[in-house]
Amino acid sequence: MRAIIPLLVSLLGLTMAFGEERQDASSVLDLSGYKLTFEDDFKTLDVSAWGPGTRWIAHTPWNGDFGDAAFADPTPDFPFTIQDGRLRIEARKGSDGKWSSGLLSSTDRSGAGFSQQYGYFEIRAKLPPGPGLWPGFWLIGNKAQGGSAEIDVLEYLGHDTAKYEATVHVWPRDGMGRNYEARYPIKVPPAALVNDFHTYGVLVDAETIVFYLDRREVARTPTPPEHKQKMFILISLAMGSGFSIDATPSPSDMFVDYVRAYAKS
Repeated sequence: MRAIIPLLVSLLGLTMAFGEERQDASSVLDLSGYKLTFEDDFKTLDVSAWGPGTRWIAHTPWNGDFGDAAFADPTPDFPFTIQDGRLRIEARKGSDGKWSSGLLSSTDRSGAGFSQQYGYFEIRAKLPPGPGLWPGFWLIGNKAQGGSAEIDVLEYLGHDTAKYEATVHVWPRDGMGRNYEARYPIKVPPAALVNDFHTYGVLVDAETIVFYLDRREVARTPTPPEHKQKMFILISLAMGSGFSIDATPSPSDMFVDYVRAYAKS
């Protein structure tokens, strides 16, 4: 049975991570031995519905969109806009009562685009307030045999502002592979993630997956064999996840300052 060693994060510890110095310096991320391999600071946006040839596409490459809001093909003003040098992803309820929102994937259906085996992946974002919202920053590897690999660096449910979750998944593919999950609830001060920008990151190597909030370690787990492959980036403002969207504000916005990836020098 795989040994899972979560690091329990106290409310006090996360409050310190938001500005006060912590005693354990080893928990602070050190990128001095890494080089930047991917960056989007969203001064402009290069996205199309399905590609090819754009940095992002607006759907999952396997055409497996999810949740209670349809991920829309991009238009000049929806669901993605650039506002004050940051990406704004909007969820909106239409006149027909149906919701639409946005997702970005760094590879297209052919596999073209950015993906990377191992390294550090990070987003700086401000999350939307309100029940029914389900923003995420995640990685997928679905080219190796033995199932699809997923790392949810950030998975947030808008009805509970006092935590988010970091999760490692293995999903069976085409009836093959195994189900596996290591889930870590990360406690935070209520509404901290919707009131300000924070960084959410994950460091992946052949032995360990380590999660970070504001570049301080919050959880770690051994790397499953399925995760020893190239993984690509997704950013999504989904809705639902089994929770009611009746009281979700329309519109609702997720703001992204940047997305970066690093590899060992």
